[in-house]
Amino acid sequence: MVKQLASYEDVALKLIRENGGYMLQKDLWKKLKLDSREGSRLVARLVKRGLIKREEVTVNGRKTFKLILAKSNNSEELLVRVSLRSILNIPCTTCPIIDRCGVGNFYEPSTCALMDSWVSKIASSRKLAASTP
Repeated sequence: MVKQLASYEDVALKLIRENGGYMLQKDLWKKLKLDSREGSRLVARLVKRGLIKREEVTVNGRKTFKLILAKSNNSEELLVRVSLRSILNIPCTTCPIIDRCGVGNFYEPSTCALMDSWVSKIASSRKLAASTP
């Protein structure tokens, strides 16, 4: 049963996400065709892993739980759209010391003159673009 629950976890998270980030526990069980015992175990695993939170609610006079996606710091969950144009001319792509550069190293982006110049150039071009009618 443990393997089966593990396969349901991703499906359950997807269903909750597609439902706006929350879903009633009983509705999740119905969609996954799980009985209350299996459904409770699945929800308990997701709560224990910090992927969802349970909030007690009353619907039609009956106590149930609302399952809410937990805010995640997991980088897999983070979706950032970046235009290729915005990073096309970044100095790191042609830097001869890129393999020795990093936060906490002797060479690092926060003290790089090339990076500073590049960021200043982008900032000034955005100011120009914003000021032109």
